[in-house]
Amino acid sequence: MPKFQSSVSSKLPTTGTTIFTIMSALANEHNAINLAQGFPDFPVSPRLIDLIHSYMKKGMNQYAPMPGIISLREKIAAKTEELYSAKYDPEKEITITPGGTCALYAAITAVVREGDEVIVIEPAYDSYIPAIELSGGKPITYELRAPDYKIDWNGLKKLVNFRTRMIIINTPHNPSGAVFTAADMQKLEKIVDKTDIIVLSDEVYEHIIFDGVEHQSVARYPKLAERSMIVSSFGKTYHSTGWKMGYCLAPEKLMLEFRKVYQFMVFSANTPIQYALADYIEDKNAYLELSLFYQEKRDYFRKLLKGSKLKLLPCGGSYFQSAIYDKITKEHDRDFALRLTKEFGVASIPVSVFYRQGTDDHVLRFCFAKTNETLEKAAERLCRI
Repeated sequence: MPKFQSSVSSKLPTTGTTIFTIMSALANEHNAINLAQGFPDFPVSPRLIDLIHSYMKKGMNQYAPMPGIISLREKIAAKTEELYSAKYDPEKEITITPGGTCALYAAITAVVREGDEVIVIEPAYDSYIPAIELSGGKPITYELRAPDYKIDWNGLKKLVNFRTRMIIINTPHNPSGAVFTAADMQKLEKIVDKTDIIVLSDEVYEHIIFDGVEHQSVARYPKLAERSMIVSSFGKTYHSTGWKMGYCLAPEKLMLEFRKVYQFMVFSANTPIQYALADYIEDKNAYLELSLFYQEKRDYFRKLLKGSKLKLLPCGGSYFQSAIYDKITKEHDRDFALRLTKEFGVASIPVSVFYRQGTDDHVLRFCFAKTNETLEKAAERLCRI
């Protein structure tokens, strides 16, 4: 058969396969412990699974309404008001999506146009920049650096101009585990005041925050909330990343544009899971106790690594522990991550991949959303290096 001679040029010429796919495949190939990709290795709540099964048997297996079933949206609205004192109309300001990444893509695509600039705070989740570029926008990166990954808002403000359409924030932060404070939110509020800038707030780890600190959602700040789209994740909250369930909160005018895009991406999210979540979300302890659950895992993992040569960085939230390895080697982080997987049997993520310019501070990211047995085995190998 003759080969098709395509004249199509890539819309993402510098983009390859995501590092998460690469490292998970490498972990499988070398039978390594996978602390790379961010997913738990412990079971989902049996009750939640039973609820999904029951709704499947009841026949809730066809398309849900495009914005999501109303009972789930109503429960999200009630939860958001209780936690953050913010009111969202479940009919017009909440949309259920197949995962947080889908919501992020729809949000960016809905408002970013050719020539618009979007400020991305790096290290950043790797879906942000491709979505901006596919929309014809220009990513403007602001780099945070190890060990504390704190924002100099005066420095970020210098990037703002009349072309700035959006600022993307992420708290708790992936990959660093840094957490925004109230002061951070107030400074952001001042930067966007009297502008047309939209804030996209990636809050998928909102319930995984440690040491008694309160999550600073943009929903807490009315002047920010009125210009913000907030993305959250049921997968992160309920240990079910493979179900790809999330949602977006936004004021009516922004949500209208969000839904215009979203309806032609996937139209609606998994129906029986939505019904199950609408019941399960009533158990407040399932998300209110999540911080303590993961804080114990963070503390246990850090304790296990005390005998290693890794320098553990602060982790105020998320289920990722970052570490500087410069006492072990001066290798580029990507090279060391590959070698660590192949030779020592532990897969991680090199943090340089979260920077557009590949900034290398010799930091690796480890996921501690694992059973204690998995963490113990991984730590034993890491301490041998």
